[in-house]
Amino acid sequence: MHTNHGHHDPRHSAFMSGINGLGLVLAIIACFFGTPPLYDLTVFWVAEFSDRYYGREWTDLIRAAWWLSCAAAIFFAARATLSTALTMAGLAIAARLFV
Repeated sequence: MHTNHGHHDPRHSAFMSGINGLGLVLAIIACFFGTPPLYDLTVFWVAEFSDRYYGREWTDLIRAAWWLSCAAAIFFAARATLSTALTMAGLAIAARLFV
């Protein structure tokens, strides 16, 4: 069994870095447009929950943490989904063109 460690095809590296970069940009865009609606749909419930169980003095901090949690959830879910989809689409196109 022959393994070729440390020798990467420059075309593969350029392709993957392009896919990763495009996935990152699209995930940022999804985060920009997706965070406010998700936050608006859920913040009332989170604020009431925090008021009831942690007290009103924590509500502002918990709201800020909730906004960050919504943004992170959308960003990482979009990045994983988009990067995978872009990689599969790129490999499918490459297989049709070059094979």
